[in-house]
Amino acid sequence: MATAAARRRIRERPIGITIFLTIVGYALVIGTFVLDVPIYPDLTEAQVNLLTHAIAVINAATTILLVLGWYWIRADEVEKHRYAMIGAFALILLFLVVYLLRVGGGGEKVFVGPPLVRSAYLIMLAIHVVLSIVAVPVVLYALLLGLSHTPRELRGTAHARVGRIAAASWILSLVLGVVTYVMLNHLFAYEFAMVVPLL
Repeated sequence: MATAAARRRIRERPIGITIFLTIVGYALVIGTFVLDVPIYPDLTEAQVNLLTHAIAVINAATTILLVLGWYWIRADEVEKHRYAMIGAFALILLFLVVYLLRVGGGGEKVFVGPPLVRSAYLIMLAIHVVLSIVAVPVVLYALLLGLSHTPRELRGTAHARVGRIAAASWILSLVLGVVTYVMLNHLFAYEFAMVVPLL
């Protein structure tokens, strides 16, 4: 996967590279929410809906790969585990592109439903968002260790411990994301509102 020089750099500075990539990822998302960056096309409500459905499919597929990866490492099928986790990360990068396009060029769907259900929806959405934010550095760190070490070398690292935390938080976040998607788009109603940048 990675070249020898890149693997060496990652091995020497996994925490530093994790911090750098985490900051870049957070900056992309926060910049899209806060700034009116004219790089996104204006989207119609139908296009926002299409991207929303695409995000749900990506999240569901990512969840399946993560669960398979977890299963395969417990069954000591290291190569399958590795490919599942790399595939899950590739899907999450695709998610990021689609998500930023949707947020930067579209509007916001506001949940409309009974007060008790709305409260449950908002709690699940908040947990989903917090876990997705928290998962970024641990997922990146586990991935960087996995890409820069052989399976034998990984036994001497925090990869397994961090990987369990990363996978658990990531899976829960994705599942809650899919549940809130179903609630918002298929079980209850929503109102569509254009997003106004903060700055």
